[in-house]
Amino acid sequence: MEPMENIIKPRRLQPASTAVLLLAALLLCACVYRMPIQQGNYLDPAIIAQVKPGMTRSQVRYLLGTPMVPTAFDNGRWDYDYYYKGRRLHGTQRGHVVIYFQNDVVDRIDSDVKVAPPLVLGYT
Repeated sequence: MEPMENIIKPRRLQPASTAVLLLAALLLCACVYRMPIQQGNYLDPAIIAQVKPGMTRSQVRYLLGTPMVPTAFDNGRWDYDYYYKGRRLHGTQRGHVVIYFQNDVVDRIDSDVKVAPPLVLGYT
């Protein structure tokens, strides 16, 4: 049997060392990059306001772009959706615009877009 002096005892971390390690772990977690997610057509209220009844489909496509999801069942309606999720504490923004056509010209516009979403040009 070995004497008790030869047994290696594990060292305990001091409270200050534990606090430093915990702080370092928290700071490293805060440095994780979260890429903003932008999907759909960019919907700016100023551009949506330019769409007027009587405009042709090509004029609407010039202003708003091609609709994100083509409607297979109703050719007289174009839906534009927008989704933006920013970094961490910034909430998500959604926008939806519906353009109704009758005889291939704009009949009416339904929009829930109040504020222009942030414009994401590239990844920083």
